[in-house]
Amino acid sequence: MTPAIFGCSGPELTADERAFFREADPAGYILFGRNCVSREQLRALTDDLRALHGRDRLLISIDQEGGRVARLRPPHWGAYPAGEAFDRLYRIAPASAIQAARLSARAMALELSAMGITVDYHPPLDLRQPGAHDVIGDRAFGEDPAQVAAIGRAVLEGLAEGGVAGCIKHMPGHGRSMVDSHREMPTVRESAEELERDLAPFRALASQARIGMTGHLLFPVWDEANPATLSPTIISEVIRGSIGFDGLLLTDDIDMEALTDPIPERSARAIAAGCDAVLNCWAKMDDMIGICEALPAMSDRALARLDHALEDTRLAETVADEHGELLAQRDALLALAGEAA
Repeated sequence: MTPAIFGCSGPELTADERAFFREADPAGYILFGRNCVSREQLRALTDDLRALHGRDRLLISIDQEGGRVARLRPPHWGAYPAGEAFDRLYRIAPASAIQAARLSARAMALELSAMGITVDYHPPLDLRQPGAHDVIGDRAFGEDPAQVAAIGRAVLEGLAEGGVAGCIKHMPGHGRSMVDSHREMPTVRESAEELERDLAPFRALASQARIGMTGHLLFPVWDEANPATLSPTIISEVIRGSIGFDGLLLTDDIDMEALTDPIPERSARAIAAGCDAVLNCWAKMDDMIGICEALPAMSDRALARLDHALEDTRLAETVADEHGELLAQRDALLALAGEAA
């Protein structure tokens, strides 16, 4: 198996993609808006991917946080708020915010599982930092580590209740970024003591989350030369060590402009640094072929982590009847703080 998660170019597989994916046998797939036209079309696509590999439990993933990070949107799918909505509610009614986050995540998972999606890259556990770039911004569950961990835990639980595996991101913390890592490399110059706040939410959920994602940020206090995704030191000593995360570790999109090496080379560096799989989102055939040529087969330990990550996922034939009631209950709680989905 190739330790990579690949994107697809459109609403159905092309002949070239079908042949390539069958041969490459990637660890999984990631979906974007270009792949999601209708409920029937999307389920047909994910069924096709499973049939291609003969694996019922296949990692088929999506970025579905809510707010501006949502690949599935109305009118075909429900509306979900950004993390900031739960942050605002938490400030006046913590228990209500935790319950609203769990209900929202469960409703989201019911839709995802009916679409054949097994993994959601959610929740982000990055702390919101005043004055930082808004690449995180309203996606964050707040500025306080304990609050972010509490809401993040509720999201993981809600997703699991609906049969979907969540993913904590972006380790070891993206909230201090002063630039957008999609465009350039952020450098975080705080001390190790100051960064303890950033690690705290990840540490709190490290044993519960089965999937985690790195961030493309440079932390000179830990590694002056390599961003977290490409740093053996940060992965072994901070993510695996200080945070204590032993689940399936994915890179953020390896195509992001924060990284500068050719995509196959940066992919190989990420795996060598200790990531279990590389996330490559854009369905560019040349890049995917290059990644396959550059990477070793997925290690036994990474395969075991992948199996464990998907162990409790399950698919539904249709969106459960309770979906609408879950959203209504969530919205009633959010209304306490004047919020709406």
